[in-house]
Amino acid sequence: MVISARNQENLAAAENELKFIHENILAVPCDVSKEDDCRKLIIESVEKFGGIDVLVNNAGISMRAQFEETDLNVLKKVMDINFWGSVYCTKHALPYLLISKGSIVGISSIAGKKGLPARSGYCASKFALEGFLQSVRIENLKNGLHVLIACPGFTASNIRKTALDKSGGAQGESPRNESAMMSADLVAEKIAHAVEKRKNNLVLTREGKLTVLLDKLFPSWVDRLVYSHFKKENNSRLEKI
Repeated sequence: MVISARNQENLAAAENELKFIHENILAVPCDVSKEDDCRKLIIESVEKFGGIDVLVNNAGISMRAQFEETDLNVLKKVMDINFWGSVYCTKHALPYLLISKGSIVGISSIAGKKGLPARSGYCASKFALEGFLQSVRIENLKNGLHVLIACPGFTASNIRKTALDKSGGAQGESPRNESAMMSADLVAEKIAHAVEKRKNNLVLTREGKLTVLLDKLFPSWVDRLVYSHFKKENNSRLEKI
């Protein structure tokens, strides 16, 4: 098993925790927004284990600000991590995954299915990720490659607390009640099961599945529902009506 992260302190802590359940762990520091780091991650993984069976593109960052007020560098940073990070890792891992007839997992979001207010950069990155992975899947339809696009919905994790504000600083707090959300452990379990079943798509949570379905049938109505829902967030700049 190979794990990777930018924060070396958190990476080391995760490595020590995982060693209790899996002895053969390789931890590689990596900033996925840098192609050289992604190349190094794949090379070290192959040197350690001789190949790659599953690649999980899980690195991500969010943002929360009205597009009109947002510095464009915020969108670039989100795209560099959420989209280009997945592209870099997939590009360098693909030759080995084709040999193993393995799996590529892209962690998308309901925000990759439906645009959400104050999250233009995040939604753009997830829409782009889904289009990219769908193309890779179809290109390799006859090569035995499995591609899973997983959309967890709102998950209790650190991503909202580290989300960028309009200037690129950290939000520092979540606008949502995480106690009512699906846990990261449960999400990981469901994604692992979907990989075993070699599913193409996974949409978690009833809210997420309903949003995807209704948006296909009644897109304008769902726009209004989304607007009404997100204007209730703390510090929302949407009109309070």
